[in-house]
Amino acid sequence: MKTILFILPDLNQGGAERVITTLCNELNRELFKPELVLFKKEGYYLNNLKEDVKIHELNVSRIRYSIFKIIPLIIKLKPDIVFTGWGEISSFLSPLIPLFSKTKFIARETNVVSKHVTRKEILFFYKFYNNFHQIIAQSDDMKDDLIQNFNISENKIIKINNPIDFDMINKMKVKEVNFEYNKSYKNILAIGNLSPRKGFDLLLNVMNELKNESIHLTVLGDGTFKDDLENQKEKLELNNVTFKGKVDNPFSYLYNSDLFILSSRYEGFPNVLLEAGACGIYSLANDCPGGINEIIEEGINGEIFSIEDSKGFSNKIKDILYQKHDKQEIEHSIHSRFSKEIIIKDYEVLFSYD
Repeated sequence: MKTILFILPDLNQGGAERVITTLCNELNRELFKPELVLFKKEGYYLNNLKEDVKIHELNVSRIRYSIFKIIPLIIKLKPDIVFTGWGEISSFLSPLIPLFSKTKFIARETNVVSKHVTRKEILFFYKFYNNFHQIIAQSDDMKDDLIQNFNISENKIIKINNPIDFDMINKMKVKEVNFEYNKSYKNILAIGNLSPRKGFDLLLNVMNELKNESIHLTVLGDGTFKDDLENQKEKLELNNVTFKGKVDNPFSYLYNSDLFILSSRYEGFPNVLLEAGACGIYSLANDCPGGINEIIEEGINGEIFSIEDSKGFSNKIKDILYQKHDKQEIEHSIHSRFSKEIIIKDYEVLFSYD
């Protein structure tokens, strides 16, 4: 049995946290023993984690300081595999990998690195990224970026998409939550951290084109860009937009929406686009890097269009909202390619290699 040490800052809501929680829960216990290293033992997904997953809490707040606790822990535990779930953790750890001859190190990237990582001190450490035995890219865009812009050996990179837990989503999507969509409107939904890369400022420009339509946008999420977005909303006098903040159950919102919007400037491999499909909701996604075209099956589970063209994007929204889409066909599109049963097998094959 192989011990796999997964490393994350916490288990707060986010794509990496959701994926690693799924891996820890679903890996075959006859073959693998998952253990989890967290900077802080906190976050929404702690409630979803199986009891047999041992947690090692580092009690640190900064990634750069975590290395001084991660290294002794690896020495002590002697895991077969160390699996880092965040690019920043992976970058700081990469120069030290040669110190451990009997442990395999795997990094999972979360974004198109050249667009996401801008700090010079972090970019410096990507010079050591070839020390990893394997690097997981979730999309072709991520893989090509690592090869072309960071000189990562192609044979080090394996593409594995994100898994979707349909069992969990099917339970959560029908749970009642304290919200009411105004059914006299078509209700569209966007979800994500309120940061510039999520493109909500571009989406507000689109909503400015839809002022006279019976269409309302709800945005779930919080972040440092919140005040800027609220100011933009006020300046544009958008009464057709609500910023709801973070919610415990976004799946109920998805399930009751008429359309999901992905407005990001770039992504890694957006879980939320998969989750919208898992809830049977059609999507309109910005034409951006990050595997969007690997998820969207045009006309089946969604469409892709440039959000920079505010008027064109708004017309797309209107067209889609007055079409009918087969919920079961949308769900099947996602389940047949990204269900946890399929993706976990890919990970188990990877973890089985010596």
